[in-house]
Amino acid sequence: MAKARDTESGMTLAQHFAEARRRFLICVAITAAMAVVSFVIYPSLLRLLQHPYCQVDPRHCNFLVTNPLDGITLRVKIALFGGLLFATPFWLWHTWRFVTPGLKARERRYALPFVLGSMVFFFGGVVTAYLVFKKTIQFLVSIGGSSLTSYYNPNQYLTLFLLMMLLFGLTFEFPVVLVALELARVVSPAQLLRSWRYSVIAIVVFSGVITPSSDPFSMFALMIPLVVFYFLAIGLGKLLHR
Repeated sequence: MAKARDTESGMTLAQHFAEARRRFLICVAITAAMAVVSFVIYPSLLRLLQHPYCQVDPRHCNFLVTNPLDGITLRVKIALFGGLLFATPFWLWHTWRFVTPGLKARERRYALPFVLGSMVFFFGGVVTAYLVFKKTIQFLVSIGGSSLTSYYNPNQYLTLFLLMMLLFGLTFEFPVVLVALELARVVSPAQLLRSWRYSVIAIVVFSGVITPSSDPFSMFALMIPLVVFYFLAIGLGKLLHR
């Protein structure tokens, strides 16, 4: 059987697969280790995630558990999310390290800034979701009327909260993706600038659809940064093409 043709990085296709598998297993192991750490520090993480709820209603912010398995389910869910969250920098770093050998010398110098930028924007999205969640809870509590007393199921509360943080974190990667497309010459800053009206409309619709809580505060907290990121990506694309 003929040997697989060497790629630009000097590695065969089989070697690329082996390298991808090695990095993937490293990231999975780190995620598992971070999940174990999150499982151990679960009480602190639970208090941190419960804080927005207690800010809205300090007298009734205890969770209501009706199933004997809710406690272990909640702890495992927080541990898995914590593992993914704390391991995100390692996933991004190993992804870029895998991609970098196949890039040209000029493109390789952008690898580290892209990794750092991806981390900053991801955690920026997570923090934004955390900060806005108080307003989300206020809206959800008030929309039902003052005659209701809220005792949330912890699994349902945490599912909504963790989903929001994950979606915000991933969505905040938008400028990183745009700049990468500009560097790859898939789109140009001029093209993005010409279609800014349609892009803003698309961002508004996207923000309304993807916001899991369907409240206006979360929608605007997602929509406004994405619009700002769009124009920042255009400006950065112009600078990098000089």
